Amino acid sequence: MPDPTTPSGVKSLLEQYDIRVNRALGQNFLVDNNILAKIVESADLRPEDLVVEVGSGLGALTGVLLAEVKKGKVLAIEKDTRLCQVLQDVYSDDETLEIICDDALELNWQELLKKKQASPLGYKVVANLPYYITSPIIRLFLELDPKPELLVLMVQKEVGERIAAEPGGKEYGTLSIAVQYYADPEVIYQVPATVFWPQPEVESVILRLNLAEERKHRADNEELFFQIVRALFQQRRKTIRNSLSKAAEIDLSREIVDQALEECGIDAKLRGEKLYWPQIVELSDVVNKLLIEDR
Repeated sequence: MPDPTTPSGVKSLLEQYDIRVNRALGQNFLVDNNILAKIVESADLRPEDLVVEVGSGLGALTGVLLAEVKKGKVLAIEKDTRLCQVLQDVYSDDETLEIICDDALELNWQELLKKKQASPLGYKVVANLPYYITSPIIRLFLELDPKPELLVLMVQKEVGERIAAEPGGKEYGTLSIAVQYYADPEVIYQVPATVFWPQPEVESVILRLNLAEERKHRADNEELFFQIVRALFQQRRKTIRNSLSKAAEIDLSREIVDQALEECGIDAKLRGEKLYWPQIVELSDVVNKLLIEDR
């Protein structure tokens, strides 16, 4: 069977199975063993782990995962039925692997994980993601119950940098806070387009999201928290005071905004991009309290 970790192997498999690359599904196959090794190394895999791989493609990463997870389970999720057939043929003798030919965004993950998760260690998500589903996949697992222990993902460079950005820079925004509220992000490695076939038009990064530690800061009203986050970044040039008192999504009086900022010790003339997410949690909790008192 041709090797899916080399350009020639990918071309041979596609020709053998009469498959044309579907760019609409983000099919850029990773063909570099060094990068595959870095992905797996970043996941700190144990032999008994349950690993979820989204977008398994022709199985390049799948094979490396199986080499590490010998007593656990690898759930390979692949939407393209043609690629599922390749996976089934290449790894037909490996009982550690379960191939699920379905759309990862349509699966009942709670039910699936309940059935598969025999280990008290939890599970990990390791994937070379199709870039068009990066944000919804990350959101899915961050909001899922149970959440993964960590995610190690190949993502578009721009997206990875936005997720890991700190306050004050142009990359820092709603995506940064939405992810950092749940996880500690770290850009592990920058990946050139040349390690894929066919080559994408963008560079990539390996992104690690660690959820192992419970967050100390949780908003009393998470809906309000995310409304405030969106309000702070809808017009980045506005001060925090103006962003919140004129927010379309939340009906906040100038008095409540001023009182909340004063209680939190936040300068009303700052812009939202200067606040760390725990500061926004504190601000959200005070606003929530004042709104309840005002009813």
